[in-house]
Amino acid sequence: MSIPVQNALTTAEKVAASVAVATASNGLHYATWGETRLGHAEMERLVTAVPAGLAPALDKRCYYFVPLVMAEGEATEVASAFSVELSDRAICHRNVTMGAVEGVFLSTRLVEDRFGLSFEFLINVAHNFVDTVGVPASFADMIWSQAQAGVKGETSQDAWETRRRALDPILNSQGEPMPTDERARKVFEESAFSDSLAIYMLSLAMDFDYHDLREREYPLLAAPALAERLRAVAALFPPNPGYDFQILYRRKGQS
Repeated sequence: MSIPVQNALTTAEKVAASVAVATASNGLHYATWGETRLGHAEMERLVTAVPAGLAPALDKRCYYFVPLVMAEGEATEVASAFSVELSDRAICHRNVTMGAVEGVFLSTRLVEDRFGLSFEFLINVAHNFVDTVGVPASFADMIWSQAQAGVKGETSQDAWETRRRALDPILNSQGEPMPTDERARKVFEESAFSDSLAIYMLSLAMDFDYHDLREREYPLLAAPALAERLRAVAALFPPNPGYDFQILYRRKGQS
């Protein structure tokens, strides 16, 4: 039998005003509120997995880890604890502009595993960085070369679809090929870089199997191509002290 919710909702703005914001050793701003089920050491390990080289571009953002976030029209509400009823209304994250700062509110209780929460946080960090700085030209050139070479698969649905649109030949009324869809190419570059940056940071925060990222809607990017992307990201943003970057291949027949 369902137990009635005794969980008052609070606006995101009130939560932000009531908590002390911490600045991690890498320069990232974050705070926790409510029953997140995240211990201090676990939280610190996740937040400081973000390379310090990214922090200047994220200085106007703060990441709030809360139990559940709900979008109620223009308003953003936060639950102080988990309940089944509220989880049905909750979303993974919500961006809230508060003066000069953008708060990124993340639901820690929608997923029960560390992998899912870590990736949700890190893909937000990656997108926030790209929104501010864009895609490094060297990375954009590399992934476009991969796309033109027909490398198998991609890192997300967005990257897969926009890459296809950018590469699909379009003919004019005379049957002549039109120029590349530059808008689709730009979105492809942004998506692929955000994905690669998030996967790289996830590999710093925890050990995981690349195939855990597989989805049904598109084929996963071939491992050698992903490795090339991750090494390029690691060269741009080296790991912080205490974190190591490794790519390990499993041979056929190896358990």
